[in-house]
Amino acid sequence: KLIPVSSEADPGADKIFYRQYDQSGLAKIISNYADDLPDADVSGAEYFVKVKTLGASYKWSIQEMRAAVYGNVPLEQRKANAARRAIAQKENKLAFFGDTASGLVGLFTAPNVTSVTIPATGTGSSTLWSTKTPDQILYDMNLVANTVVSTSLGVEIPDTMLLPLAQFQYVASTARSANSDTTILNYFLQNNPHIKQVEWVNELLGAGASSSDRMYAYRRSPEVLTLEIPSDFEQLEMQVRNLVYKVPCIERFAGVLVYYPLAIAFGDGI
Repeated sequence: KLIPVSSEADPGADKIFYRQYDQSGLAKIISNYADDLPDADVSGAEYFVKVKTLGASYKWSIQEMRAAVYGNVPLEQRKANAARRAIAQKENKLAFFGDTASGLVGLFTAPNVTSVTIPATGTGSSTLWSTKTPDQILYDMNLVANTVVSTSLGVEIPDTMLLPLAQFQYVASTARSANSDTTILNYFLQNNPHIKQVEWVNELLGAGASSSDRMYAYRRSPEVLTLEIPSDFEQLEMQVRNLVYKVPCIERFAGVLVYYPLAIAFGDGI
């Protein structure tokens, strides 16, 4: 939902090469027979990620099969669902945090994205939203969102903001002021010219520096970033081992690829 998914890579690939781009080139006014059109191009550094296999399995004994038939319980489907959920949960964790040992990159560990310093304007010079006024919180939200625009010189326009659950609930249920019937969140969405949607992500709790809470603003587009899944969940042929039937399940996974890092900004300490 939050990271566009791509399955373009072949499941047999061991690595995926990609570039992080900087856009260059300007158009100009030309005549009907012009032959000197300026080049518009992209340039950037080349990276690669390794494609890894996620695995789980489910099994049942002959007696479990007999009991399921006797009780009219869809045993195989329930166990298959459990294996699918186990792989999906691992996929979700890797999509956010990656895995250093495997060389997998997650959204929160992607290189070259913009870090924004949250101002310490709260009580006792704190950056925490629990110590700030609605105006100060709105300033922080606009700061992170607008940094994407200013850093990229207006080339990148963010459309999505991600907040930890507690901060999301606070801005979604706290009035903009004592005399307002509009929440902080509604006011932000109505007045920020860029952000169209604010979502909560539980994994942002403690995801920042020194285990602080983090917020993100980014352009949610496959042009900017993709979650690479060359092969989604698949069940292999059932194996019989003594009195047990076992079904291996796998998925090919390569983590998050960020093509335009200037389209993403984050702030820690909220």
